[in-house]
Amino acid sequence: MQANKSGIEHAEIKRLRLFNHHNTDVRMIFRDWNPSLHIATAAAGIEDRQVLNMFDYFQDTLAMPQQALHVDDISFGVPHVRYEDDAAQNRYLVTAQNGQLVARVNYRGADRQVWSTELFDGYNNLYRVDNYDARGFKTLVQYYTPDNKVGTEAWLDRQGQVVLETFHKYDMQQEWQQAGWRLRDRRDGKTYQFDTIEHLTLHFLDDVNAEFWSNERPNVFILDRAHIADWGFLHLKKPAYTAFHLHNSQAGNAQEPLHSILNNNYEFSMNAIDGYDCVISATQRQTNDVEARFHPHTKLFTIPVGIVPDSLLNAPRIPVKDRQFGKMVVFARVAWEKHLDDLCRAIAIVKKAVPEVSLDIYGYADSSDNYRARRAVEAVIKENQLEDTVTLKGYTTNIDEIENQAMMYGLTSRMEGFNLAIMEAISHGLISFSYDVNYGPNEIVQDGVNGNVVPYEDYQEMARDIIKVLKNPQLAQKYSTGAYDSSERYSEANVWQDWTNLLADAKRVWPAKLAAAGLEA
Repeated sequence: MQANKSGIEHAEIKRLRLFNHHNTDVRMIFRDWNPSLHIATAAAGIEDRQVLNMFDYFQDTLAMPQQALHVDDISFGVPHVRYEDDAAQNRYLVTAQNGQLVARVNYRGADRQVWSTELFDGYNNLYRVDNYDARGFKTLVQYYTPDNKVGTEAWLDRQGQVVLETFHKYDMQQEWQQAGWRLRDRRDGKTYQFDTIEHLTLHFLDDVNAEFWSNERPNVFILDRAHIADWGFLHLKKPAYTAFHLHNSQAGNAQEPLHSILNNNYEFSMNAIDGYDCVISATQRQTNDVEARFHPHTKLFTIPVGIVPDSLLNAPRIPVKDRQFGKMVVFARVAWEKHLDDLCRAIAIVKKAVPEVSLDIYGYADSSDNYRARRAVEAVIKENQLEDTVTLKGYTTNIDEIENQAMMYGLTSRMEGFNLAIMEAISHGLISFSYDVNYGPNEIVQDGVNGNVVPYEDYQEMARDIIKVLKNPQLAQKYSTGAYDSSERYSEANVWQDWTNLLADAKRVWPAKLAAAGLEA
């Protein structure tokens, strides 16, 4: 979970709040080491008691007080060191009295809190990097080899003792790889060896399952990022109710879901689909396609990942005449799969008929292939002289204010798993235009009701539909009213009922799962 969140993180946060509102005990489980995790979760309104990170769990640092750590709080074992502020690089250069470089101390933020120190030996070789958690304590020590590679990584508990290590060495192809993990478990006093992080993850999941175990009801695990624990959930020591959640297309080509190669993120889980107790899709169309292609024996549930809060459903509706005429917005990563250059092409056509049209793109740019997607957008802007029409606004959380002022929402994705942003758009009364793309947009947008769905990759048709709306105030108001009305499908009550059905299924099958494991209810 980063500061700039993707749709999956937003969906997880919405689900957490829904479960909290209905007094259902819930945790968010994180596998990867992230020294800024608790800053990001706190900013999202998630309490530490609901955060279970694997590294924190073994380090006994799940709940730690927040404290500031600055360069003068760190001892380097060398008397009378000097500090030179290299502000351009956000670091201090620490030297001994003879000018020898002792360390580089990297800091962040206006208060210059330390996040890592790079330590050098007497020959100016980097030999160790100490990493600090954003809460103000040393969490990971990385030891470097003479050829400047990370050889061993050691995670520390709150007393500064090593509890978890991973090692690196060359494989048969002479690639520098992780070669194993060692855990000194503080709870049972044993030392465990693991070949891969997947085996370590399974050990962690078994511990969590055991910690919250009850014969009276199952632990329900929802797998949101398949590669993190897809194998682990198939090998738990004790039974649990495991739900594999599809947040994107299961097919590599979402427009050919029954025949194209599988999405590599989901390939393992789709081939092991009956090993999970259920599969969750965000739309009925995806559920139907999973059923048609895989014929699974496991239960299939359709549960929207988006929730429109009652406060928004009951908020005053803003008529089209009070909105900025011609203003279209989109909230999306500027990434290849979002195909925003096509949206810009549509706007270029619209501008010739309706000069007042404008497009604001909110979202951070994907750095893949040297920012390929952003460069494609910028090329269309330049080619069509749209510098005063299309604006790249960057990432924002100020969605309500922006969408209450805009008139339209555009989406030209190559693939989707649901698209929270377009659901939020209709809940604010925005008229939506989307490609007929799987999955989500072609269900959330109802053609002729709250906007228009056009053939896949037909930005010319999208442009024609936008022009029709902009030239017909009555049609625009009809679609805006339809948008408000259709958002009721994603009310808290409706989505909670979907989750209630899944939890009821978990309870229903629990006695049989216990019996199959040789346990008694």
